[in-house]
Amino acid sequence: MADKVEIAEDILKLSFEEALGELESIVDRLETGDVALEESIEIYKRGNQLRAYCDEKLKSAQAKIEKITGDGSTAPLDTD
Repeated sequence: MADKVEIAEDILKLSFEEALGELESIVDRLETGDVALEESIEIYKRGNQLRAYCDEKLKSAQAKIEKITGDGSTAPLDTD
């Protein structure tokens, strides 16, 4: 199993949309290849934290709107 990523405090304060935007910006910077090696490593680490944070947010949202039924399918969550 993969190790749990420790997410920086400032990332935890971001909305999903803000975190995703920053992650997209990091991906763009890394894809250009114009970033020095040490900086690439640092922004890659931050990108990994942002990815983990976005993944947690998505899983949390999915859990709020779906529940797993006995046969493994999903159904809307009944909050009443």
